[in-house]
Amino acid sequence: MQGKIAIEEHFAIPETNGVENRVASPYWASLNAKLLDFENQRLEEMDRGGVGLAIISLNAPAVQGIADPARAIEIARRANDTLAEQVSRRPTRFAGFAALPLQDPDAAAREFQRCVRDLGFKGALVNGFSSTPDPQKGLYYDAPMCRPFWAEVEKLGVPFYLHPRDPLPSERYAGIPWLVGSAWSFAEETALHALRLLTGGLFDEHPKLKLILGHFGERIPYDIWRIDHRLKFRPDCPAKKKLSEYFRENVWLTTSGHFSTQTLLDAMLQVGSDRILFSVDYPYEETQPGTTWFDACEISEADRVKIGRTNAERLFNVRAD
Repeated sequence: MQGKIAIEEHFAIPETNGVENRVASPYWASLNAKLLDFENQRLEEMDRGGVGLAIISLNAPAVQGIADPARAIEIARRANDTLAEQVSRRPTRFAGFAALPLQDPDAAAREFQRCVRDLGFKGALVNGFSSTPDPQKGLYYDAPMCRPFWAEVEKLGVPFYLHPRDPLPSERYAGIPWLVGSAWSFAEETALHALRLLTGGLFDEHPKLKLILGHFGERIPYDIWRIDHRLKFRPDCPAKKKLSEYFRENVWLTTSGHFSTQTLLDAMLQVGSDRILFSVDYPYEETQPGTTWFDACEISEADRVKIGRTNAERLFNVRAD
């Protein structure tokens, strides 16, 4: 399929580059150069895979990993200006997601306004909780201090992508480091954060919020029935609706880094093909395996076109050649 839109594709600036090598391997060694590149290998892979447009976002944890709010504000602005310059050079191939310094929610709201209104960005991608001076504590966005920020997100009318990062050090997997990161802990950390937002009353207060979750929903969709079933017995849960209702009304999922037809079919049964968006997760995943899988996976052509392009065109008001 030509003209796909990929929406979880990453870049770095020198201040956020320096990928953590979890183990010594050529895979990790190659990532730093790919994150800094826009016009060479990135475009070549897009062309080979039939990706017409990529919505690009800052690598993880980047801004969220900076404990000092002033420094986080500075780096977010620098990253957003860099991305805006690259988008302006190739506006038919690239669009942007804002990086936001949520260590200071008011500053994050102002930066989001600037990115959407002045730079033309299509939403924000935020890498999980924001670090604080206490390394054992993170700022999660269901905190009361973040409520004015969410009011601004709703007013701007663009999506907020909650992207993974590693759990807090106190919650790491002692003795099993291979489960830290994308194999397991990313999904666990992000799923819990998303559930805090979705079941904590935020989406009742701001019903027009648009939340995106990668990797087919960080495993939440496959537990929706059980979560809804068990929350019936928890009158202390602030949410006014079932989790399944929020997923149908406020949440979109992406295929990022999860090229499995069985999982795609499960997601389509849970949330419908109108709520799924194509993504690769470049450069953490190579483009061609993701595009080759998607172009051949056993779904209808109508669903392939929706997931591959038109859902994103509608959600982000973009077009792909």
